[in-house]
Amino acid sequence: MDGVDVPDSLVRRAREGDDEAFNQLVRAYRKRILGTIARLIGRPEDVEDVAQEVFVRLYFSLEQLRSPGVFEPWLYRLTVNAAYDYLRRQKRRPETRMADLSEQQMLLADAAEGARVSGERDRRARLRDFVQSLLAEVSEDDRILLTLKEIEGLSLKELQQIYGASENALKVRLFRARRRVLRAYRRAQALERKEVASR
Repeated sequence: MDGVDVPDSLVRRAREGDDEAFNQLVRAYRKRILGTIARLIGRPEDVEDVAQEVFVRLYFSLEQLRSPGVFEPWLYRLTVNAAYDYLRRQKRRPETRMADLSEQQMLLADAAEGARVSGERDRRARLRDFVQSLLAEVSEDDRILLTLKEIEGLSLKELQQIYGASENALKVRLFRARRRVLRAYRRAQALERKEVASR
């Protein structure tokens, strides 16, 4: 994964309490963190709130960072933890269902476009929704791990720093997570064939 190009000196200054340096870090990483959170939580309207929580946590814990060289994976860990906390809170709200989220995403996408989407964009939206529906069939752990690896493009080495697990352990987890998504895909295909046959 291509990292954001920020000098170690900027991280050091932020760690030492330089507010302007911290603000520069936030500006440098904000877009990427927003994108990551959007893919992890599946609720566009809450992305800003979760990102705000990530940067608040960053501000109050930056002095604990061991060295500027591990800043990026450390920030990803904060992001993943904030996403987990958000998802746990949502589980305690029974009115939130995956079907509702998909509907809200489509409405927001339509409003943001302000016009009818093109055929290509429509195809991509359907594909994205289909991928999200498959990921919704597996556990949060599987979904977040696969999102970081397959969508965010993190390497195994970067995942090791985030999860604190060995490369072999991560390979096993990824293999099992992919297999569970494949099963969900086969179930979806079987259901679609059944619906077509019953028409």
